[in-house]
Amino acid sequence: MKNLFWGMFVLFVLLDFPVKAQTLNPGDGIRLIFYNISDSVSGDYFILEDGGVSLPYLGKIKAADRNIDSLKQEIYEKYSNLYRDPELTILPLIRVNVFGEVNKPGYYYVTGTDKLADVIAKASGPTPQADLGSITITRNGKELDVDGEKIIEKGNKLDDIGLQSGDQIYVGRKWFSGPTQAIVIASLSTLTALVIAIIYNKRK
Repeated sequence: MKNLFWGMFVLFVLLDFPVKAQTLNPGDGIRLIFYNISDSVSGDYFILEDGGVSLPYLGKIKAADRNIDSLKQEIYEKYSNLYRDPELTILPLIRVNVFGEVNKPGYYYVTGTDKLADVIAKASGPTPQADLGSITITRNGKELDVDGEKIIEKGNKLDDIGLQSGDQIYVGRKWFSGPTQAIVIASLSTLTALVIAIIYNKRK
């Protein structure tokens, strides 16, 4: 019941977020995993600026701006003409930007089967000041605030939260995260009290 509630919550918060059919862009990629052939075909293949991806024995296929499901179906059918009953898994690799309170901000490739914890791990994990409960996903200028701690706790996959190519994932910072911050806050409080006292005395 709790998992159902959380799934409905994720769906609800995404309703007002700009979502389109999942597609790939130049710079994204395709991961092929063959289980029953000896040829060196399995691997990651990336989409070029012209929108095509070059795959072993197939040549170049248009991959950008296409529905991912139809692209996967085309690739599977073409390899089925070369190999008998291929056991093939095809995963889209989408490029996202992870920044904020992570140890190594930057662009990373993820699949829809990855989880939010996997994305943060790719960026070498959160910093001690990170607030995983305060994560913002930005897409096309619009922001969606999500509770990363709950998403990680529930084990939601990235497909569950609708992550798309080009999304920016910002990990927030705790307002109070250690002795240094405590000293700064105390100093600001003292300064504020002093200013108020000075203003009060001048008015007398």
